[in-house]
Amino acid sequence: MSRVLPTLQKRQAELASTRRQKQVLAGVPVTQAFEEALGGAGLFPLRATGIDVFQINVGRKCNQTCRHCHVDAGPDRTEMMSDAVVDRCLEVIEGTAIPTLDITGGAPELHKRWREIVQRAAAAGKHVMDRCNLTITQLPNYRYLPEFFAEHRVHVVASLPHFRQQGTDTQRGDGVFEQSIAALRRLNELGYGQEGTGLLLDLVTNPVGTFLPGNQGTLEAEWKRQMARLYGIRFSSLYTITNMPVSRFLEFLEERGALDEYMERLVTAFNPAAARGVMCRSTLSVGYDGTLYDCDFNQMLDLPVHPGVPRTIFDFDLDALAAREIVLGPHCFGCTAGAGSSCGGATA
Repeated sequence: MSRVLPTLQKRQAELASTRRQKQVLAGVPVTQAFEEALGGAGLFPLRATGIDVFQINVGRKCNQTCRHCHVDAGPDRTEMMSDAVVDRCLEVIEGTAIPTLDITGGAPELHKRWREIVQRAAAAGKHVMDRCNLTITQLPNYRYLPEFFAEHRVHVVASLPHFRQQGTDTQRGDGVFEQSIAALRRLNELGYGQEGTGLLLDLVTNPVGTFLPGNQGTLEAEWKRQMARLYGIRFSSLYTITNMPVSRFLEFLEERGALDEYMERLVTAFNPAAARGVMCRSTLSVGYDGTLYDCDFNQMLDLPVHPGVPRTIFDFDLDALAAREIVLGPHCFGCTAGAGSSCGGATA
């Protein structure tokens, strides 16, 4: 790839500070607070309904620097999950009935113990998901990944903003689309995205600009048609994700003077049905330092779980965390607008 952008942290940008991000979001004049919207839908206080997904963010290091990234991940980030945190996460994975492990980053495959995490979780009978940016499989030391995914029947969730080159490269960097297509073709050759194999290959798309995603079902049908027609590629499902006003997308909005308008768009599109299905109600997110969060977005804004429950993986208590009150903020409107948005796509 010919263009690699520096992260907010590398540039020492104002919005590299989570404190500043929260101040900016709190200062946006919106017609109602998120808590008020939930109250009107009979959902406040919002509580977890269990823990079906144990999501671990193993670090901020990535081989890409995407314009919209809420993690502010990139090649210049060095934060990675320590051995002590990995060990404790594996104890929880192997010692509880939580059915799904969701591994994310950065590019999670860059973590030195990523293979061990996958192997042990798969051996424990967990449904293992890997949030893959696809281009990582094209690097010399990581070309083994497609075969490793298939061997351990990893559910690959792959980011691809658009089925055309311009839409993807504009958001993720020059050359990303071409490498992504090469990666998808190899995954298809191994059986991913093919009926009857059980090898799941899901694609994730988010808008390039300041608007909400289209209907997920309609887009999935169009994507399947176009990906097969243009590139001979098949995949399992398409997830539509709303751009969250966090980190680099927040900077994007501020630079264009579009933050107030975008936030009001999210507020106006609040959907009680989407709110009932938000991912934080059934997910627990673990940061690279072992801190516990309700979701990956709260993690990136440094909003840990409620102080009334254990707040680190070392104090993990399944019963207490499974019924916890969810920590909220203005950014939460991003998950409840329109058909909703989560790590698994639309929620309503």
